[in-house]
Amino acid sequence: MKKRKLIILAITIIAAALLLEGFILKYVNDQNSDRTSKVLLDRVITVLDKNDKSEEALIKSLKDDYIVRAKAVSYIIDAKPEVEYDVDELQKIAALISVDEIHLFDTKGYIYSGSVPKYFGYSFDSGEQMAYFKPMLKDKKLTMCQDVTPNTSEAKEMMYAITWNEAGNKMIQVGIEPKRLLNEAKQNEVSNVVADMPVYKGMEILVADADTKIVAGATDSSKIGQEIDSIDMRNYRCVEKQDGAYIVAVMVEDSYYLQGSLFAILIVGIYLTLASCCMVYMLSKVMKEKYEKEKFRYTSNTDELTRCYNRRAYAEDINKLDLTKEWVYVSMDINGLKNANDSFGHAAGDELIRAAADCMKNSFSEHGKVYRVGGDEFVVIITKDIPQFENLLRAFEQRVESWHGEFVESMAVSYGYVFSSERKWNSIFDISKASDERMYESKKQYYTRSGMDRRGQ
Repeated sequence: MKKRKLIILAITIIAAALLLEGFILKYVNDQNSDRTSKVLLDRVITVLDKNDKSEEALIKSLKDDYIVRAKAVSYIIDAKPEVEYDVDELQKIAALISVDEIHLFDTKGYIYSGSVPKYFGYSFDSGEQMAYFKPMLKDKKLTMCQDVTPNTSEAKEMMYAITWNEAGNKMIQVGIEPKRLLNEAKQNEVSNVVADMPVYKGMEILVADADTKIVAGATDSSKIGQEIDSIDMRNYRCVEKQDGAYIVAVMVEDSYYLQGSLFAILIVGIYLTLASCCMVYMLSKVMKEKYEKEKFRYTSNTDELTRCYNRRAYAEDINKLDLTKEWVYVSMDINGLKNANDSFGHAAGDELIRAAADCMKNSFSEHGKVYRVGGDEFVVIITKDIPQFENLLRAFEQRVESWHGEFVESMAVSYGYVFSSERKWNSIFDISKASDERMYESKKQYYTRSGMDRRGQ
């Protein structure tokens, strides 16, 4: 019985999901149909309204026309997202829209797709001509069309128009060679204008005389000469507008947006989304576990104040050293730490400890490891570039001498070091003991020279 209920529940959920999907698709298709129709309608009206034959007015009207073409490409790509990365399809769209180039820019101003692959990777920073469009990055409501300008790649005389798509996640740019288009624009007969309108199968444009209602231009030439009211518009979504002496109508078949296997694309998209979510979840879980392990390992072996290796790490590493190989053991101790604490507070003492650790790490970390083994006690073990040790030591001394802090004016560090190759040692403990003795001798000399009381220092 439970199994039967689960089957019924599953069927109900699937049916509800399919019904919801149907409503979503219908809504999206209706919106896309209306937007595409209005864009084409505006473009027809724009072309028909070109009356000023002066070059300046013609260029201005061409700019408006090119922006409309850019918008038309934008809506076509939004309606058919599968063409976004399809160069061949974009070239077909370019031919339909009567433009020479189509470029798709991302939100940072880089060409990532288009009808001309050799321009991929160019951006608004690629040259003066392309930099003209930088204002697009700040205002997604902006559309721009450039005057005739040599393009960045080939210095070819071109005009470019650009617009953001409806979602605001990409910019669509069209490019046209103006000499050819200026000649085409002069062919202002209604029949030629409408015949050249770019439409996909399932879309039609009609232009009729407002007085006689006789069709003067149509993308389907068989309808020219008919009365617009007598044309069968059933099974079409129609947007109609009167502009001056003309009635312009754009018709889109109801089944237009159902082509191209939209249902299959939606199902695949849902599947991929779910699969991606599962993969991201699994990967994030694995990465989180790895991060926690690395974090635990780091914190358990790292001194919190100085970010040097701590005494635990020192105890592990010291036992791994080989007495038959050459390395250097350096004992270090900060001079006058207690005096700094007593005079300026523990913030000053911490400043000295961190500063000393930074000087050690900057000088030696590329050649070995730095450990904080006590309050102001440090050990440096150099395992690489042993011949350069004297130079490293001088660099360390210079860093210490040039340091000035917020609470303490200067810093002094005593040190003693032992080469593992000095003689035959019985144990690593003997080396560390010898290094400590030399360090304490250095500290004694420091206090003698400075005249400071070593007690409590």
